[in-house]
Amino acid sequence: MTQTHVVAIAGSLRDHSYTRFALQYALDGAESAGATTELVDLREFDLPPLNADLDEQGDSAELIRIVDEADAVILGTPVYHGSYSGVLKNALDYCGFDEFSEKTVGVLAVAGGSFPVTALEHLRSVCRALNAWVLPHQAAVPRVSSAFDGDELLDENLVERVERLGRDAVNYANIEPEPATFESTENVGGDD
Repeated sequence: MTQTHVVAIAGSLRDHSYTRFALQYALDGAESAGATTELVDLREFDLPPLNADLDEQGDSAELIRIVDEADAVILGTPVYHGSYSGVLKNALDYCGFDEFSEKTVGVLAVAGGSFPVTALEHLRSVCRALNAWVLPHQAAVPRVSSAFDGDELLDENLVERVERLGRDAVNYANIEPEPATFESTENVGGDD
């Protein structure tokens, strides 16, 4: 059996991104469980707003390849207006059933304020619509500016929770998928 490969996608374009810092803890957890890891920094990709009439735009083929080759994906986002970031939404729009169906996905959110539940729920909904298997465990870092000192997460309970997300991504990367949902057979994506 080959080594599990976990990809984390950072849905933030900020230079000092708490999302990227938190995802690194999740990837550390995945590595401790024996996986190879890769952080996808969307700042390094040319991904114009998706035009469904075009087959490829910018670096979309490279993003699709990376997600497709992953055994598990962890999606990380800052919370914007109670949901996940537009840059992550755009990246996910380039992907589809081919990349996410039956794939294990973990979700992580960071927020300037209180617990970022709605952003996590929205990511779960999108992943379920793509027929992915979303980990029951999720990670959130509220009041993020005081949760970090530089790139170091200060609260050991949060460190454990975020690292567990990475370990779970490895442990459940090859879980037997559920039968297809009604939604997945009805959701044709950008075909209309």
